[in-house]
Amino acid sequence: MTTVQTRRAGSVPLRHVLPGLLRDPARALVECGERSGGDVVKLNLGSFRPFLITHPEHLQRVLREKAENYVRAGDGLQWRPLKRLFGDGILSDGEHWTNSRQILQPLFTARRIDGLVDRLAVAIEESIDELAEPARSGQPVDMGKVQAQVVCSAIMRVFFADKISVPDAMRIMEAQDAIAWSVMPRILVPWAPLAAPMPGDRTFRRAVQLIDDLLLPTIRAARDTAGEGSDDIISTLWRGRTEDGGQLDEGQVRNDTVAMVATTTETTISVLTWLWPHLEQNPNIATRLYEELDRVVGDQPVRGQHLRELRYTRQVLDELLRLYPIGWLFPRLAVQEDVIGGVRIPAGSTLVVSPLITHRMTQFWDRPEVFDPDRFRPELVRGRPRYAHFPFGGGPHQCIGMHLFYLEATLIVATLLSRYRLRLSRPTVPGIKVAAALRPRDRVEVTLRPVAGVAA
Repeated sequence: MTTVQTRRAGSVPLRHVLPGLLRDPARALVECGERSGGDVVKLNLGSFRPFLITHPEHLQRVLREKAENYVRAGDGLQWRPLKRLFGDGILSDGEHWTNSRQILQPLFTARRIDGLVDRLAVAIEESIDELAEPARSGQPVDMGKVQAQVVCSAIMRVFFADKISVPDAMRIMEAQDAIAWSVMPRILVPWAPLAAPMPGDRTFRRAVQLIDDLLLPTIRAARDTAGEGSDDIISTLWRGRTEDGGQLDEGQVRNDTVAMVATTTETTISVLTWLWPHLEQNPNIATRLYEELDRVVGDQPVRGQHLRELRYTRQVLDELLRLYPIGWLFPRLAVQEDVIGGVRIPAGSTLVVSPLITHRMTQFWDRPEVFDPDRFRPELVRGRPRYAHFPFGGGPHQCIGMHLFYLEATLIVATLLSRYRLRLSRPTVPGIKVAAALRPRDRVEVTLRPVAGVAA
């Protein structure tokens, strides 16, 4: 029997971690990655000392090759506070996740999403039509709110069959935003028991109650009509069958509906907010993007047949996701002992996996703080390790909405920029606020100028 040689994991000391986490969590986390040099290390957070996994080869082992050994921690770093919102279902693990994934996956295959693209395009177009008045008047608009309105209008129509109204969806977005901030004290102090009061608890409870008040009546009403051929998300959940032939109960349908409202909207709304400042700061990138849109779309409405030709637009989106992966933290729990990178991982250990860290490490990216879509030219992507860029996770738990994001975000960018140029009120790129999902530190306000009025 061969004995595997192991070594003791290095450590990032508490004095290097804690002050930075309190002052600027995003920068502190990236610095932890830099200190690791890509090796498996322990983060010294006092009584809590998780392993930090940053190297693409190690990430592939955790997220894909041995995914069954590295599960979403039901009582772990990030999931424990959020489980009070999402419960057991598509965002958990084990039997509940298997059943939900099996039922929902057919709605998000590339073929089905491609078949919905023109419906999404029309809904996005109609929502962007509403910007004509502020564009005429020169009134600045908040792009975070504009994107929320556009995304909610499209997603509620196409994926929820208008069972959830756009005003209600916008209220849910606001509640999700409040929840993202309210759980941060518990994420930063993961050893605190849930029974112990923490800042943000009251805000969290109010926001969850608002979401339930808005969604539960709709979910219950949909049960009676689920067999009538509708393929929206709520009806599909009621109609679905578990592995043993049973049905999901109301609690799991509720959990999965809440999760799907969040996952089909949040990434697009947040990530695109960073795009407009980057375009203003990088006129060469903006010009290439405008030229591609002029060549492929011209003065036509944006439709599915255009998307395959918008290659540079896709590179821009990939670079945004590299710098601002909304799912920035994927904690895992080791079920059995393992060895990663020569370091023994005892059973029961918590592992910190973070796209935010790996995506900004100088070991894997040249000038990682620079916004450069050319990193995603096809020949460079082919030569890069798979898990150097993983904004949607990987393996069996890779986000089922990944293809939807790329189509929806491309439609929004192409439709908006084929009509308008955006002039920012403050031409600075917002910093990152670390919450349950990454958020821009500041609002991005812009003035819209019709393309016909823009100098060539």
